[in-house]
Amino acid sequence: LLPLTLLVLATLALPAWAGGNIVVANRASGDISVIDVDTDAVATIAMPAGTNPPQPMYVFYSAGRALAFVGDRANNRVVAFRAGDFSVETSVPAGNGVFHMWGSDAIDQLWINNDIDNTITVIDTVALTVITTIPTPADLVALGGKPHDVIVEPNAPYAYVTMLGIAGPDDYVVKYSTDTFLEIGRQAVGKDPHLSLARQSNLLYVPCQNSNAVFVLDRATLSLMPSIPVASAHGAGMSRNGKSFYTTNIAGGGVDALVEIDTKTNTVVDLWDTTVPVPHNIALTPNGKKIYITHSGAVANAVSIFTRKNKNQPPSLTTVVTVGQNPFGLAYVP
Repeated sequence: LLPLTLLVLATLALPAWAGGNIVVANRASGDISVIDVDTDAVATIAMPAGTNPPQPMYVFYSAGRALAFVGDRANNRVVAFRAGDFSVETSVPAGNGVFHMWGSDAIDQLWINNDIDNTITVIDTVALTVITTIPTPADLVALGGKPHDVIVEPNAPYAYVTMLGIAGPDDYVVKYSTDTFLEIGRQAVGKDPHLSLARQSNLLYVPCQNSNAVFVLDRATLSLMPSIPVASAHGAGMSRNGKSFYTTNIAGGGVDALVEIDTKTNTVVDLWDTTVPVPHNIALTPNGKKIYITHSGAVANAVSIFTRKNKNQPPSLTTVVTVGQNPFGLAYVP
């Protein structure tokens, strides 16, 4: 099913869609796709020109100034788009190797991992300036470690960064203070870890693709809880009510592509297939009724959409829409 795709410039206004949008960063085509959550129609918006062809990676929405931030790996920057019309507000410099990023409106911070510099850039999401640049742990970097995923607590002064590619059987989660920007703890986890959490609990969910498990940590102590077996667990999406954690089986070819975990019991409650391989990242609408999954790869251009008709029914795959090339990160933007 191919939707009508509108090509618009970043300076042109889009319709005011009542249900909000899912914004997708298309790494290979240098643009973002805006999916109307009411109709699933797609609009494509070019990234602003840079020294190099843009390479959008991940998306974070900040309500402080109603901006959608998109990391641009090729130009060592983060581009801030206005949520109302997706025109460009400004660009803020970051480090070399922009990858995952996450922020918190409670402290007006956006954390960006730079996996070539092995640093973390922290941006003020209101002033739109760089607060600081944090070096990642030298001992883990010496073992081959690079910062990858990051998440910032919405209700506590902590951020968590994964360090992957470390020689040996473990990768790491490193806990930082968002006040002092110093490391305050770390925990060994599985290989190729990603991150998710809910404000309603004290747990950190860490899907580890190459360990075929979701590791679970106590956020206060970083102590390990029982892990949850999931094949090639990669993507990370949490429902707003904190009751369901979703991950993807990225290497399954579309079989058991979306996995739902009940956060009360920390057990898998359901699995769904996709018709497209390489299910990567996940975004949910605030009411949890729609789940969007990017399918990544050099020639990939699809986002799968699951719809839950009511809270008593599981979601089902309803459509696949065409976006830009190699869709990576995505986020809900009201």
